[in-house]
Amino acid sequence: MQATHISLAHGNGGRFMRELIEDLVVRCLGSPRLDTDSDAVRLPDAEGPLLITTDGFTVQPLEFPGGDIGALAIHGTVNDLAVAGALPRWLTLNLFIEEGLETAVLERLLTSAGRAAAESGVQMVAGDTKVLRRGEGGGLYLATTGVGTALPGPALDIRSVRAGDRLLVSGPVGDHGIAVMLAREAFGLRGDLASDATSVLPLTRAIRAETGLRFMRDPTRGGLATVCHEISRATGLRVRLEETAIPVRDPVRSVCEMLGYDPLYLACEGRVVAAVASEDAERVLSLWQALPQGAEAAIVGELVEDRPGVELRTSLGGRRMLEELEDDPLPRIC
Repeated sequence: MQATHISLAHGNGGRFMRELIEDLVVRCLGSPRLDTDSDAVRLPDAEGPLLITTDGFTVQPLEFPGGDIGALAIHGTVNDLAVAGALPRWLTLNLFIEEGLETAVLERLLTSAGRAAAESGVQMVAGDTKVLRRGEGGGLYLATTGVGTALPGPALDIRSVRAGDRLLVSGPVGDHGIAVMLAREAFGLRGDLASDATSVLPLTRAIRAETGLRFMRDPTRGGLATVCHEISRATGLRVRLEETAIPVRDPVRSVCEMLGYDPLYLACEGRVVAAVASEDAERVLSLWQALPQGAEAAIVGELVEDRPGVELRTSLGGRRMLEELEDDPLPRIC
């Protein structure tokens, strides 16, 4: 009979751990290539260069409107490969489970991860399980490694961004950050806003072959403003954003105004920021807007010759410099 809660015995390498992995982890992830008997697995031969990424996930709460830590870990890893111009192929998943976590909760989260992997067309090939003592974790931490193959298209490099290039974002910003905050019931606020957490692979594949595409990034921790600072530092150019062009949902804007947050610094988990040559920007925009995930995509700014920094042209016609993020407004967000 399966235990109702995770105990330290589930991480000791013995029978309980074997049963946890075989009866729950493997079943929920549903990956036929998942090897639980080997210390290392051999990947199939791949055509073209390989790209690799690694990430960790510590979101609280573990389940939130629009997603959960299981799907978030898969999507986050897939997205890092996708914006680098790769087709995600293989994943590893490491579980750090806190003693006392309900087995039913773990089953839901692993099932969600397995579903996200299947939808993204990636195979789970290896993983590991550790159990932390009660009070030493947030229920469940996940760590991933993803491997993908490079897709045909122009080389993507943040240092290739030039003056005159336009910046696009594939949809409204700040949804994930505010959805997770509301799920914590912080400040006594409630709402029905859902996280944007999803795979961005359809968005990146739609524009991968565009010759004017310079660079893509998913604006996770630190949001859109932080991606803009990364571009400015790498190129020595100024990023000039148009406040009225940046898509922000009304509920996100309202919560930010009440609590003093800036949506431009909030994490997104299903958006892409792209730098595109000016002459190709409208075409890339139309390709995104033709997709359900990109229906609200917008051209939000441009790169200009000026002192490095990120400048926001406000809705009132003024200008405001956006400083680099220092304090973490919403910790444990992804």
